Amino acid sequence: MVLAQLGGSISRALQQMSNATIIDEKVLNECLNEITRALLQADVQFKLVRDMSTNIKKIVNLEDLAAGHNKRRIIQQAVYNELCKILDPGKPAFTLKKGKPSVVMFVGLQGSGKTTTCTKYAYHHQKRGWKPALVCADTFRAGAFDQLKQNATKAKIPFYGSYTESDPMKIAVDGVETFKKENCDLIIVDTSGRHKQEAALFEEMRQVSEATKPDLVIFVMDSSIGQAAFDQAQAFRQSVAVGAVIITKMDGHAKGGGALSAVAATKSPIIFIGTGEHMDEFEVFDVKPFVSRLLGMGDLSGLVNKIQDVVPMDQQPELLQKLSEGHFTLRIMYEQFQNMLKMGPLGQVFSMLPGFSAEMMPQGREKESQAKFKRYMTMMDSMTDEELDSTNPKILTESRIMRIARGSGRLVHEVMEMLEEYKRLAKIFSKMKGLKIPKKGDMSSLSRNMNAQNMSKVLPPQMLKQIGGMGGLQNLMKQMGSAKDMMGMFGGGGGGE
Repeated sequence: MVLAQLGGSISRALQQMSNATIIDEKVLNECLNEITRALLQADVQFKLVRDMSTNIKKIVNLEDLAAGHNKRRIIQQAVYNELCKILDPGKPAFTLKKGKPSVVMFVGLQGSGKTTTCTKYAYHHQKRGWKPALVCADTFRAGAFDQLKQNATKAKIPFYGSYTESDPMKIAVDGVETFKKENCDLIIVDTSGRHKQEAALFEEMRQVSEATKPDLVIFVMDSSIGQAAFDQAQAFRQSVAVGAVIITKMDGHAKGGGALSAVAATKSPIIFIGTGEHMDEFEVFDVKPFVSRLLGMGDLSGLVNKIQDVVPMDQQPELLQKLSEGHFTLRIMYEQFQNMLKMGPLGQVFSMLPGFSAEMMPQGREKESQAKFKRYMTMMDSMTDEELDSTNPKILTESRIMRIARGSGRLVHEVMEMLEEYKRLAKIFSKMKGLKIPKKGDMSSLSRNMNAQNMSKVLPPQMLKQIGGMGGLQNLMKQMGSAKDMMGMFGGGGGGE
């Protein structure tokens, strides 16, 4: 992901500064030059970057700082604050109310990924207990209704549209009325996308908006246009009351940073960013946690909330009890793989850990890991309850392994590979006795349990080597402490709704 490269460049600049014996004017300038170069490569406007650099130099006056001050922390804090300032529109987005029917209208240019984003938005809310529905009022593009129907069916979301009706207003009104009667509390209207110069698009948009009276109008924008996002966002805001922006295709373009900063400059709140084609490659955009992850400081409370979302509260005590007693079965491994897949892209989860970034997940390795989880789960589907609940892998005799391979359509050596993975994980979990998952938002118990000694037992040897052995891990733990302090200093940084 391109933003991971931007975050990696900024993190490296800060790391090099931290490694310097003495922090003087020269070291600070080198650090700021690296950050400036990274932001300009991401197509962030030159004036914004120049102002940021000037402001940091004003805040971090090395001559005025007393000897006792932690200069590294002050510089990191200044960079964090200035990046937040660039990306923060200073205006909150409209918040939807569960249980009360809300109409959300999607607008945007053709090819910006609007129809796919409608389904992702509906799917995101469906997972959180909403009852969404989709209305296709795009009568201009051939195949628009087919695409929406296909996406909605896959995500199990009700939809409405017509192959014969050519009036988008009639479809939008009928669809909204239909779903209000069915007690849907989030009705999403997908409109036609054309070119910003086409007056007909804006006229049609206004008519659909007047007919459906949406609670929120969301403008969907392709990040590849970079700084030009400013003009597009302004043009749409002048035609309809745009209440929020979603930026798509953040995974494939070097201009993502430019699009984010340009939209923020129009004072339009960005609520989500699209980071891929799949349903779960869709992130809530919250400035503070986003910048924190960009700088490699992680987003621990966001990670805890993500874990809480996928592991139901009633299952947690039972799971912790089993792990604390050293019971790690194939069924627990199956459930953990299921949870990992529910948590979304692994690179995204990885970037929530302080000291790590999505860039550390090698290209292509993420999809490979997810495919491996699914392959192992297929094999475990061919096992009996006795095999899944046993803590003794010796019960899996040669004949049983052959039966599992036949039942799952895999080779015997693949089943053996899955059992080796189970033994490796069982060994790791046996060393985790006494470690507890914190209550939602309780960061103190997490940090108490996370010391370098505990972590070194749990981390795979390759990862331990990648972060620089025991010494690197101790530095990382210090960083986790400072990240937690900073998140508190800057007012939290939860990654929730």
